[in-house]
Amino acid sequence: MTNQPYGGGYGYGGQEPPVTPYQQPPVTPYQEPPVTPYQQPQSQPQAWPGQGYGDPHDSHDPYDPYADQQHTQQWQGQTWETQMQPPVAPVAAAEETSYMPPQGVAPVQVPEPAPVGEAAAEPAPEYGPATLAGNARITDAQRARAEGRSPVIEPGMQPALLTAVLGLLLAGGAALGTYALLVPLVVLQGVTAAGWFRLNGMWPARQGIALGFLGAVVADVAMLVSDRSPGVILGTLGVWVLLSLVLQLRSHADPDERMYGLMATVVAAALAIAAGGYLAADADAVVVGAVAVAAAMVVRALPVATAASAVIAVVAAAGAGYAVGGMSTDAALLGAGAAVCALIGHRVASYDYPSRFVHFTAGVALPLAAAGPVVYTLGRVLG
Repeated sequence: MTNQPYGGGYGYGGQEPPVTPYQQPPVTPYQEPPVTPYQQPQSQPQAWPGQGYGDPHDSHDPYDPYADQQHTQQWQGQTWETQMQPPVAPVAAAEETSYMPPQGVAPVQVPEPAPVGEAAAEPAPEYGPATLAGNARITDAQRARAEGRSPVIEPGMQPALLTAVLGLLLAGGAALGTYALLVPLVVLQGVTAAGWFRLNGMWPARQGIALGFLGAVVADVAMLVSDRSPGVILGTLGVWVLLSLVLQLRSHADPDERMYGLMATVVAAALAIAAGGYLAADADAVVVGAVAVAAAMVVRALPVATAASAVIAVVAAAGAGYAVGGMSTDAALLGAGAAVCALIGHRVASYDYPSRFVHFTAGVALPLAAAGPVVYTLGRVLG
């Protein structure tokens, strides 16, 4: 027997069919999907069906699914695109990165400190005189502070001449009558109230000035009604102190500011009301005292040393009183006493770097206002 069934076998006339070598299907190169910038490539691809079973005579491992791809697969995906990266700016030199000021803008000039000592004595053109309207340049008061000089700046000749004019008006008004005296007196009282507030750095203090001036007017009217009784001055002053205290207690300012405002208001009202002493005094005493104050202020403004000018001013006032008062010693004493009080008011108006506005208000009015009570008192005592 043979092992071939049916004796025919395979329909080839009893012969075995020819053996055809196994042919591997063509391998299509695997193409990776395009890789975008900053994206990781995908994992290794899976083998195609039928791949990995290559020719048994091949020297590669038939069980390695990527054996054929090592020779036939080509990488055709996109590589990293360097043109999409932002260009790196070159490092600039140190001198190119240093700060340069903008063109067309002047650099800020830092003012130099004020000279002290011998250098302060030289003429400095950067210092300008103080004016009524203000000055953008440094004032005389600021210069004195920078140089360490005395804080006292005297008003000068112009305010002294205004004081003399106002004093002569008071003397002339007293010689003409009571109501003629009232006109320059009201002007003196208003300037006194305004000058005191400005001297204390409180400006514009309209309410305080109005309150002090109103107190002076009330005192004047009360004296006219009461036949020029001096007690009206004290009564009005007491009422106005109480009124100023009530008004300051209603203020919403800080406690320190309220106390400062209270003191300024009370003193301004007191000085303005006390100037009414000219109205309560005798006409002859007003003439002597006003003329004496006028003479003292003009002499005090002369370019003489302070102590010498003060002594000369008192002597001049006594001489003016003696001449106006009928060659009387009492008139000379009255003139000297009025001059002393006027010098005190002049000194107060010169203290703590005052401005020109202070000089033309407080510097004009305070000498006459301070002499008012003394004119009344010495006029009564000396007869």
